[in-house]
Amino acid sequence: MTDTDAEGYAGLRVERAEELARRHGWASVRVLPQGAAMTMDYREGRLNLAVRDGVVVRSWEG
Repeated sequence: MTDTDAEGYAGLRVERAEELARRHGWASVRVLPQGAAMTMDYREGRLNLAVRDGVVVRSWEG
């Protein structure tokens, strides 16, 4: 995972992923539990973390 790699957080515990994301300079981190509703607006600098059972299953910018 590089500092700005939005897709490199899958498999991490959510707490660790949030910590690393903030350390790597993401302006905002949005945690989305499984099945949660979310807005579809795109925000540069925001990292989205889809989480199941406390583990990131998908991550992306926007």
